[in-house]
Amino acid sequence: METQKNDQLKYWTKFIGKSLLYAAIILGLIYLYHYSQVGGGSFIYNQF
Repeated sequence: METQKNDQLKYWTKFIGKSLLYAAIILGLIYLYHYSQVGGGSFIYNQF
């Protein structure tokens, strides 16, 4: 009974940890994407 609780705790800890990690990566990528466009960027048809 005790090992089943321990296994379940490990599973949920891994699940929440991975979820937080993936969310942080996605938010970081979104932040970097928006940060790269702060300067306006160089659009290929800017002069037309």
